Amino acid sequence: MAVYTQLDKYDIERLLEQYDIGVLQSFEPIAEGVTNTNYLLTTNQKSLTVNYILTLFEKHFELSELPYFTELMQWWHARGILCPQPIVSKGGRTLSALKEKPAVVVSFLEGSGVKNITPEHLLHIGDMVARMHITGVDFPYMRANHLSVKGWEKIIDEIIDRVDEIEPGLKQVINEEYNYLSENWPTDLPLGPIHADLFPDNVFFKKPFGGKLELSGVIDFYFSCNDFWAYDLAIIINAWCFDERHRLVKERVQALMASYNGIRPLSAEEEASFPLLLRGAALRFLLTRSYDWLNRDPGALVNVKDPLEYVEKLRFHQSGKLLVGL
Repeated sequence: MAVYTQLDKYDIERLLEQYDIGVLQSFEPIAEGVTNTNYLLTTNQKSLTVNYILTLFEKHFELSELPYFTELMQWWHARGILCPQPIVSKGGRTLSALKEKPAVVVSFLEGSGVKNITPEHLLHIGDMVARMHITGVDFPYMRANHLSVKGWEKIIDEIIDRVDEIEPGLKQVINEEYNYLSENWPTDLPLGPIHADLFPDNVFFKKPFGGKLELSGVIDFYFSCNDFWAYDLAIIINAWCFDERHRLVKERVQALMASYNGIRPLSAEEEASFPLLLRGAALRFLLTRSYDWLNRDPGALVNVKDPLEYVEKLRFHQSGKLLVGL
């Protein structure tokens, strides 16, 4: 999430006329994330205060692919996955428009993202992701992963002549890794809808006073696509299972994989492909973070993330060190 398009009260009130969700009480921009514009809305409905999230889709998306995201959220919610629900307008649509950009209003999830990660968090995530994969197998819509091998080539073409501004030698690292992965990337692994962006700020937890840790939901489905299920896990390992010094925390990996395998056991082919998938997941975020770093919008409210974090993770996977639990 981020804010590229500035909205005022009049803009939002005009949008809310299309919905039956009450009268606007307040709104505030959300700076987390890097891709879309997001606002937290608070409305009053029959003396009740209710929160929603408004998202404006920026230039990264084609209009034709947006229904995939709203349909997938509805599909997974109906099958027990805790996630926001698109609010249907008075005209029966989940998508609308604001300032000439596609927009969606979704329900608000209680809880918060994770800052101090423990193996217990990964137990919950492994369970949830396995259920997402299993219940998504007959989802009737398709969206290709535009940030897989073919998409990497396009990003590289746009940034490669400037990446040494981020770190000297980065151009060589990217070129060599892309050449290796594009020649060796797997082609025949189990697949279906994946979240593809399950970072700690996209999974909410809560812990009632005196109670146990609970997973309260998953948000930000706007990179979701059809791809290898094991690739979804590789993204999670890179995002969740390294400490602040970019060292692998084996206990987190073990918790994630034990929980996932308890519901959907990985095949031998998936396990054998994990070294490649982990390197690919690291390259994907190295490329997109490098692009965002080199193309920062000075007028946007956005926290640009450090691409060098994923250089360190890529180097770890290139070293061939085995992951306990895989």
